[in-house]
Amino acid sequence: MGRLFWKFFFFFWLAQFLTALGVGIAIWAHFPSHSGGHPPPPPQEQGMVPRERDFPPPPPRPILPPLMPIIAGSLVSLLFAALLAWYFARPIRSLKLAFAAAAEGHLDARAGPAMGTRRDELADLGADFDRMAARLQCLIDGQRRLLHDVSHELRSPLARLQAAADLIQQRPERTAELIMRISRDIGRMDTLVGELLTLARLQSGTQGGDMIAVDLNELLEAIADDARLEAEARRCQLKLNLATIATIQGQPELLHRALENVVRNALRHTPDGSCVSLSSRIEDDHCCIEVADQGPGVAEGELAAIFEPFRRGANADGFAGHGLGLAITRRVVEHHGGTVSASNRSEGGLRVVCCFPWAKD
Repeated sequence: MGRLFWKFFFFFWLAQFLTALGVGIAIWAHFPSHSGGHPPPPPQEQGMVPRERDFPPPPPRPILPPLMPIIAGSLVSLLFAALLAWYFARPIRSLKLAFAAAAEGHLDARAGPAMGTRRDELADLGADFDRMAARLQCLIDGQRRLLHDVSHELRSPLARLQAAADLIQQRPERTAELIMRISRDIGRMDTLVGELLTLARLQSGTQGGDMIAVDLNELLEAIADDARLEAEARRCQLKLNLATIATIQGQPELLHRALENVVRNALRHTPDGSCVSLSSRIEDDHCCIEVADQGPGVAEGELAAIFEPFRRGANADGFAGHGLGLAITRRVVEHHGGTVSASNRSEGGLRVVCCFPWAKD
């Protein structure tokens, strides 16, 4: 038993012992011989007045209080104090062990099972610890996976750069061709590093910039104009269906990048000659942007994972990209106090919806 158990035990037992002692003293203080009264007189014949000598003498008053109530109360208090101390100290000890395990790096430790069927503040504290440990485990696993994926993404272009440098030394006549390949790989690495920096700033909350009123309709029209060039090259249509007023408080550059990622992702996955729809609408106090394509969609179990860094659906293996676009989109939307979700359309394709708080003023 820990120190907390003995503290609870001592104070609970002391309180109950003093209660039992007080009850015993009260019984002793109100003993009949101490009350100053007399027992009822013996029956008298009618008309006779009782005399003082008719009352029997009071019994002698005990010198000590009765010990039986005190002893019984002490034993009962001893038992209940031990039970109460164990009831309170046991979950706290379980929490202590769980915190110690988490401090040692064992983030799979959980305090909830040790709480049993408790329904009190200590059980709530154990549930809060379990949620904290699960969140920390998810974040650390994500960081490890991110480091692994970044290393994997950088290894291939670095290997190509090394091979190109060796070929330039061995075959100088191919220098012009190899320099073009080197420039292409350097551009891909620069894009990857830029996306990683943007993602890191969004995750850490250090993405500076003032919040201003942004007309989402104008922003979407600008994005659509840029995306139509890519759509026309594949004979695709980009349809716009915009709300009358759609204004939010935000950072235009971040919003442009986030929504453009969704639109370009839809254009990459929709078949040639199909259509991508881009619409905005007002729902209660939110302005929602919807991008829908006619591609193969995403497996139901992967819908939430496509917004994680370097996570790409099984249907995206044949497409270029590092899997950071939708991750940046989610961070930007959350940075503006909104939400983003993805779902499969019944007629085929993927639907991505970004909702932002609507600036009515």
